Amino acid sequence: MTGPVVVGLDGSPASVTAAWWAAREAVERHLPLLMLHSWTTQPLDVPIAQEAHNKQRYGQEVLTRVSAELLHRHADLDLSTELVSAPAGQALLDRAEGASLLVLGSRGHGSVASFLLGSISLHVLGLAPCPAVAVRAGDPAVEAGWEHPATADKNEVVVGLQHTGPDADPLLEFAFTTAAAHGHRLRAVTAVPLSTLVTSTAEDIEGQARARLAETLAPWREKFPDVPVIKHTAAGPAAQVLLTASAHACLAVVGRRRQPSRLTWKLGPVAHAALHHVPCPVAVVPNG
Repeated sequence: MTGPVVVGLDGSPASVTAAWWAAREAVERHLPLLMLHSWTTQPLDVPIAQEAHNKQRYGQEVLTRVSAELLHRHADLDLSTELVSAPAGQALLDRAEGASLLVLGSRGHGSVASFLLGSISLHVLGLAPCPAVAVRAGDPAVEAGWEHPATADKNEVVVGLQHTGPDADPLLEFAFTTAAAHGHRLRAVTAVPLSTLVTSTAEDIEGQARARLAETLAPWREKFPDVPVIKHTAAGPAAQVLLTASAHACLAVVGRRRQPSRLTWKLGPVAHAALHHVPCPVAVVPNG
């Protein structure tokens, strides 16, 4: 991956947290960061008049302020900004065409570890041609720092594999690359549907699932020999198995099918569950 990390910034606390996460990721991956603000798609609570000139001025002020924060945190960050008039969703998808990673913010939901995602975010996550990450406002691993004691046990990249074989390769490439960049271990998760246990014993079915998972992981373990790997199989609904396995996750990775056009987009039930309930950033990777 050589394209930039692209992050959408609208001035909200959630988008600022996303920018902090994106900046660290860009530095770790040795990639440039592009921070984008759409002055025609600003939060409703922005305390400015509605004239176009004032909206543009606000957008530039946000970009300047957050740029200064990011460069203070990461002096070696290769950072550029862009103020655009196109709607945010359209602009982000356009920039994602040549990006390595797209990052979006989402609002925290009280004390519950969940995301509140608007229609723009879901649309972009469902259509981005590159991996897209949703970062929750108030995430302590982002705001307090990755080395903060409160986040010391968040040391796994968790990847949910609904399918083994070649379809899993885009998810595993992203997950292994991320784990290697941060020195984390990788937990590969696959669920055994309860319906399959009707005709066979749980031991037989789970044994077969573990064998398929090991075979799928083998070439990636050879490519990334320094990344510790945990193979995690369990019986139950895929979404619940992934949520349970994400207790120590600093990033959860899920897949979605590629869509033929921007007129149609879809996120599956596992991706939806992860985005709304996993208490860490969630990456949605197009595959298949």
